[in-house]
Amino acid sequence: MARATFRIWRGDQEGGSFHDYDAEISEGMVVLDAIHQIQAEHAPDLACRWNCKAGKCGSCSAEINGMPKLMCMTRMNELDVGRKIVVEPMKAFPLCRDLVTDVSWNYRVKKRIKEFKPRPPDAEDGTWTIFQEDVDRVQEFRKCIECFLCQDVCHVLREHHLHEEFIGPRFLVHVAALEMHPLDTENRLEELKKQHGIGFCNITKCCTKVCPEDITITDNAIIPMKERVVDEFYDPIRKAFRVFSRRPKKEESV
Repeated sequence: MARATFRIWRGDQEGGSFHDYDAEISEGMVVLDAIHQIQAEHAPDLACRWNCKAGKCGSCSAEINGMPKLMCMTRMNELDVGRKIVVEPMKAFPLCRDLVTDVSWNYRVKKRIKEFKPRPPDAEDGTWTIFQEDVDRVQEFRKCIECFLCQDVCHVLREHHLHEEFIGPRFLVHVAALEMHPLDTENRLEELKKQHGIGFCNITKCCTKVCPEDITITDNAIIPMKERVVDEFYDPIRKAFRVFSRRPKKEESV
């Protein structure tokens, strides 16, 4: 049985520092197991958020050796136990304590996005006809577990702190799921351009790389939404059509 040293961030909004703890590593262990062992043996007051331990709740998000990951899905045999394993909270959100961050901003952002607005039913019994290929196109986006690792790794939020101007990759995926839904009739393109800040994304694909559900965030969600915004607001033919189709304002009566 091997031993590993974990360098874990301890502190709160007032400040803190890294503390080293040793843990025994056995076959099949994940980082979250080691954190629980450290809580049991060395630091019972170590704050750590977790729930399912199966990679489906998104609760145990953290940064392991500088990379945003789920602690419950990061196996110890994937790490170099000969070196100190650094575990720290996500950088893009306010720190609560130790490894726990305040991710409530994400839920406030979601409330700003226009809700699903279906077209009238196709039949008198209130049902619609939908093709399987249309279902398949948006099904990928529904796998999101809202771990917010993509939000954490996004440089617009992580380094530039543009939380008021940019909704982040997780919610660009959410908008894409709505916009591409075969029944949805709402138009969110103006909000994408102005309020949601899609123009800030420079498609580095770092969000796709860290997604534990392997959602192709950049290619399948963000780029198609960027293309729709460009077509709507920057296409010269459409722009000319809008200019010439505007009705002249009526002269105000004296």
